[in-house]
Amino acid sequence: MSPSNKPPLNTTLRDFADLKRALSKAAKEAAARREQERAEQARREATQRSQEADAALFKRMVGAVHGLPHTGRAHLTPPRPQPVPARRQLDEQAALRESLSDEFDVESLLETDETLSWRRPELGIDVVRKLRRGVWALQGELDLHGLRTDEAREALIDFLRQAHLKGWRCVRVVHGKGLGSPGKQPVLKDKTRRWLVQSERVLAFVQARADEGGVGALVVLLKPGKTKGQTSA
Repeated sequence: MSPSNKPPLNTTLRDFADLKRALSKAAKEAAARREQERAEQARREATQRSQEADAALFKRMVGAVHGLPHTGRAHLTPPRPQPVPARRQLDEQAALRESLSDEFDVESLLETDETLSWRRPELGIDVVRKLRRGVWALQGELDLHGLRTDEAREALIDFLRQAHLKGWRCVRVVHGKGLGSPGKQPVLKDKTRRWLVQSERVLAFVQARADEGGVGALVVLLKPGKTKGQTSA
């Protein structure tokens, strides 16, 4: 190309700048589209997780529903319970152990009245009042005195499992007042509350009355277990 046919230098620079701006704009638009797609994907996943969590909660609270057989006569003798496989028990215990965390923030879930109490949101306040009045008879007790944290958690997990299998509805958990702990801090008291709130088998609990252990114990209401014929909440 002869010098007379070459484009002016300023025209070449201008074309290059326009190309650079166009490429930059295209890159920004592509990045914006990718960001929008990620946000939409995140919203879809969050909606799905929420729906799955709601369905799981409903299933846990309602439980299995079975129709009564139409035999025309009453069965006075309850059927023998089905044996629970040992492997299933070990798996269930391991799952519960993983779910009972020491770091769970329970303070925002507890009522701050003169006596400690907690209930699941779907239950009415009358459940707490009934627990305090002793409407449900105590059917079992667990004493955590003298146990280390890990031992106490294992003991509570096993106790809740056994209570569920026996069909117990109301039990007492004695955690102590912490007078023998370093600094006289009620370590097990705080941890026991955290563990109970996280357990799917616990519906509510209140601080025990003075004649039942007072600040050193909790009265716990459990979900209906396997045994039939128990009084429901």
